[in-house]
Amino acid sequence: MPTKSYFEKLEKQYGPLTFGGLLRAWREGEEMTQTAFAKRIGLSVQNLNDLEKGRRIPTPTRAAWIAKKLGLPQVGLIELAIRDSLAKEGFKYEVKLESA
Repeated sequence: MPTKSYFEKLEKQYGPLTFGGLLRAWREGEEMTQTAFAKRIGLSVQNLNDLEKGRRIPTPTRAAWIAKKLGLPQVGLIELAIRDSLAKEGFKYEVKLESA
């Protein structure tokens, strides 16, 4: 199933996704601690914690890097990161990215 439609189905059921919420759900779905998950994707535990709690929002480059580590299409995680960044600044835009 393409990730994009999967994200859309999740949002219909649970509400808007955030980058951090997706990471946390992924980690908990794998039944991993923050320490183990951070090691798996090459982040510090503090950085992962900040991402999960929305205190930090990754750049598109970092979002793409994390997507690659998780085996997800980059466009979905980049879209979430951009959307979170805009929301944090108070912008209420819908973001839809398509790969060229």
